[in-house]
Amino acid sequence: MAEKNESRKYTKKTNNKTQNKNTQKSRSQKSAAPKKSAPKKDVKNTQNKKISKKPIKIIPLGGLGEIGKNITLYEYDGDMFLVDCGMSFPDEDMPGIDIVIPDFTYVLENKEKIKGLVVTHGHEDHIGAIPYLLRNFNVPIYATRLTIGLIEGKLKEHKLLESASLNVVKAGSVVKLGKFSVEFIHVNHSIPDATAFAIRCAGGTVVHTGDFKIDTTPIDDKVIDISRFAEIGKEGVLALLSDSTNAERSGFTPSERLVGGSFSSLFRQAEGKRIIVATFSSNIHRIQQIIDEAARCNRKVAVSGRSMLNVVSIAEELGYLKVPQNVLTPIEAIKNYTPGQIVVVTTGSQGEPLSALHRMAFSDHRQVEIAPDDMIIISATPIPGNEKLVTKVINELMKRGANVVYERMYDVHVSGHACAEELKLIMSIVKPKYFIPLHGEQKHLMKHAELAQLMGINKENTVIAQNGSVIELGEKTIKSIEVVTAGRVLVDGLGVGDVGSIVLRDRKLLADGGIIIVGVTIDAVTREIVAGPDIVSRGFIYMKESEELIREISDLVWDIMDRCYYQNIRDWATIKNKIKDGVSRFLFTKTKRSPMVLPIIMEV
Repeated sequence: MAEKNESRKYTKKTNNKTQNKNTQKSRSQKSAAPKKSAPKKDVKNTQNKKISKKPIKIIPLGGLGEIGKNITLYEYDGDMFLVDCGMSFPDEDMPGIDIVIPDFTYVLENKEKIKGLVVTHGHEDHIGAIPYLLRNFNVPIYATRLTIGLIEGKLKEHKLLESASLNVVKAGSVVKLGKFSVEFIHVNHSIPDATAFAIRCAGGTVVHTGDFKIDTTPIDDKVIDISRFAEIGKEGVLALLSDSTNAERSGFTPSERLVGGSFSSLFRQAEGKRIIVATFSSNIHRIQQIIDEAARCNRKVAVSGRSMLNVVSIAEELGYLKVPQNVLTPIEAIKNYTPGQIVVVTTGSQGEPLSALHRMAFSDHRQVEIAPDDMIIISATPIPGNEKLVTKVINELMKRGANVVYERMYDVHVSGHACAEELKLIMSIVKPKYFIPLHGEQKHLMKHAELAQLMGINKENTVIAQNGSVIELGEKTIKSIEVVTAGRVLVDGLGVGDVGSIVLRDRKLLADGGIIIVGVTIDAVTREIVAGPDIVSRGFIYMKESEELIREISDLVWDIMDRCYYQNIRDWATIKNKIKDGVSRFLFTKTKRSPMVLPIIMEV
């Protein structure tokens, strides 16, 4: 009853206020003009309150100055969310490393503020690091159906699927993440279900394109939603973050259907011969065209390579890959058919040493032995840094008599990334105030910034950032205010981050110069040498042919140990350093080579 009485009192009080207000209003109509100035002042103050907005912060934690490892953090008024969480492949100066993932230090420091992870598409450079993030932070994930399917496959492999929060979002839908709303916009790419994002908050609207191209004749007939980009542009866009991968290439990126025409011609040329096609496992549209052409030629399709098998299985299950009945056959069954009845779709378009095509080229594949009449189509462009690997595989295949077809010879590959004219078209439609190029090496980012200036975006409104830059977008300025922790974490087998710069340096030294191990056993009481010095070489010299050098190293170690004994040096670290320095100098003088020297001292 008390609550009811209070409610009545509040209503009555409100009614009195309303009556007083109406009375004041009738009086003000009768009163003189000067009294009207007060309400105007209040309206002006209200407008000032509306105009003052907090800045949006954008923090790229990967994908800048490099190819791959894409991850970006958005922040507004204490709320955050992530866009993409990808990996990259190791460079030549990372021996033994499997993959490279972003440094999640800043993400984990702010995980209480992060409302979710939205993913543009299902390529490894955008989803490959998700399992490593979810080990430490079970963030909700939002993506389109195929992308979620591919993420599920990765999480299942890492035994994280049951605990993950995966949410399927259709293009055109909006996801609410704290003070942000994220609209998914359909774009064309070399994988279905790719999306861009329109990111809205009280600070303004930001468009994040992800990887995209403008394909007017895509394989699935779903053209990029240009009209939606135009509508958002009319509403007003504070900033555009756009894919820079092909910023150096002029013109437009050709349609994926161009490759289909090339396949048709090549398949006719290879009548009666086995066809092996190497392409990216995630390029489902490319795989669809291969299957369609194989079915037209009454050929069976066998799939080789772990990632290719996984993607084909997921894409077929979800309906993104339409396979006619009885066309697919296990790779083990190809021996039951003549060469002219078979098409093998395989991984290895980048010449990766462990890939199926690489194993075929070097006669290490269990089911496929390259024959002189085989036609091998490499339907991909080498990623920067992989050119030598691809060339090595091509040369080896040609040595075996195969007819190798690659991009420069025929139109067997088109890019999934927008070229200069498409990038300019998106800018002209979106009409952003600020511009931030994403996804690419430094030269790609700078070229994209030049394109933005050609489109009328002021140079001072463009930021070429680096990983870790905190970019602050205000109503009047864009600036980089600080740098947070960002970098790379190396994954080697089951080890994540346990291989750092020192270990990599040692691996390079071992690869460049080999190792010399010096073993000495000392009496713990008398400090005299009981056994040794024993010299072992690996990767430096062939010991049976270098007995004189081994003897000289042994004599040198005796001299160093004697000096330490007479100088009463008992610290093991000091003795080891003296042996290491002395042997290193001696070997460089004698051989002009610098192997790693590893002293081992034991007490008995």
